Amino acid sequence: MNIWSDERVVLTLDAGGTNFVFSAIKGGVEIIKPIIKPSNADKLNLCLETIINGFQETKDLLKEDPIAISFAFPGPADYRKGIIGDLPNLPAFRGGVALGPMLEGIFNIPVFINNDGDLFAYGEALGGILPEINKKLEKVNSPKRYRNLVGITLGTGFGGGMVHDNEIFIGDNSIASEVWLTSSRIFPDRFAEEGISTRAIQREFSQNTSKEYSYELMPKDIYDIAIDSSNPDQKAALDAFKMFGRCIGDNLANLLTITDGIAVIGGGLTGAHNLYMPSVMAEINGQFKTAQGDKQARLVQTIYNIDNEEEFQEFIKDRSTEIKIPGTNKSLKYDPEPRLAICSSKLGASKAIGIGAYAFALNQVNES
Repeated sequence: MNIWSDERVVLTLDAGGTNFVFSAIKGGVEIIKPIIKPSNADKLNLCLETIINGFQETKDLLKEDPIAISFAFPGPADYRKGIIGDLPNLPAFRGGVALGPMLEGIFNIPVFINNDGDLFAYGEALGGILPEINKKLEKVNSPKRYRNLVGITLGTGFGGGMVHDNEIFIGDNSIASEVWLTSSRIFPDRFAEEGISTRAIQREFSQNTSKEYSYELMPKDIYDIAIDSSNPDQKAALDAFKMFGRCIGDNLANLLTITDGIAVIGGGLTGAHNLYMPSVMAEINGQFKTAQGDKQARLVQTIYNIDNEEEFQEFIKDRSTEIKIPGTNKSLKYDPEPRLAICSSKLGASKAIGIGAYAFALNQVNES
């Protein structure tokens, strides 16, 4: 499926706890100026009215009829049925709301709702880093191709999604890839998001500063301190991002053990990747110990940070050799190094989610 040449239009929504942003996508690209409305998260009827009006206003701006509505909405939810569950950031939805069926009845087109982490990963798998890597591998005549991807998002919270062979791994309860609730070996009594989030950076920084600040600094403020060699709290800021990176690396190492695929990182905190990525890679390339004290590499695969151009060139290099098939005169190409890549999103989380929502709708409509 080539989403970039598809002429069909899909209505989309970026649903946040404060604002709803409505748009329309054609050929993988936004074709209108987004419409922004307050979410009215604590009043169900007003919230639903806002969603209906937002999609109607978006549709009215189009020259052609949309074939579907597809968007990300927070969970927990039964995404297959379009039912939204008890949402902490959208309290009006407590008890379950059949949002998808309601919209289908009003607009008379299919409606697809997914988790934002899943759509981020899907967008990167179909229109982002995965096809880019495979294209460059093909260009250097490498036999390797990648079909699996794990995407994680860094921001107020910690989200993620997995894609195998162009299919989102959703799970039986629509809550697969809930990476925020995985465990952490850095903080064994905490779940992962406690080390991978805005509050984690704030907490680590505030515990080690030389003075008390009159207001809670945001990660961007802490980043500015970290790159300011004249600031007495530079070390505290650097250490906060270092701990953040260690927690990410620990989580990604576990995810890569399971998925054996490309990893892409998105979200608002990726702007600080120069501060946390060294710790991510150190943790991933670290070691375990056996009960006897022998060392064991954390991962079987070699992991490359392809945000670094030199590492990217090493990653795509063809290391294959010709090996003989025993008892025959035939041979095969064999690449002896299992390897994976990690990088920051070049699309950005919002664009990747939009592409994922668009591609998901097209795929579902094609199959129906």
